[in-house]
Amino acid sequence: MALPHLMTALAIALAPGLALAADGKPLDAAGFDARTVGKTITYFSGGEPYGVEQYLPGQRVIWAFTESECKEGRWFQAGEFICFDYRDRNGLQCWTFYDRPEGLMARFQGSPESEPLISLQESDKPLSCPGLNVGV
Repeated sequence: MALPHLMTALAIALAPGLALAADGKPLDAAGFDARTVGKTITYFSGGEPYGVEQYLPGQRVIWAFTESECKEGRWFQAGEFICFDYRDRNGLQCWTFYDRPEGLMARFQGSPESEPLISLQESDKPLSCPGLNVGV
């Protein structure tokens, strides 16, 4: 590898801000909806399962952290972010999403240097949520 290429690779690896710029343009609402609706996506962080989200029509979602109860919510675009509202004490959760060859990548608002979420599993099957909408 030539020295200039090696230096560029090292700079990207060592500077999270540069890596963010290399992610490309974040998905907007139309792109995010087209990429996710009808899918159940499992996200990983640092190689470990982080949670699962089912994307429904009408910008509705069902989220579950690994082995926890499901939360229903909605998503919307706010600037470059896709924000999720589960109507809980955590408030809005806003992310930038990038469609990468290895899957969707998400970076949390205000934490571009943090470990991104990566979608490593996608399915057309619904999320299993015991007790969700019981009696409906």
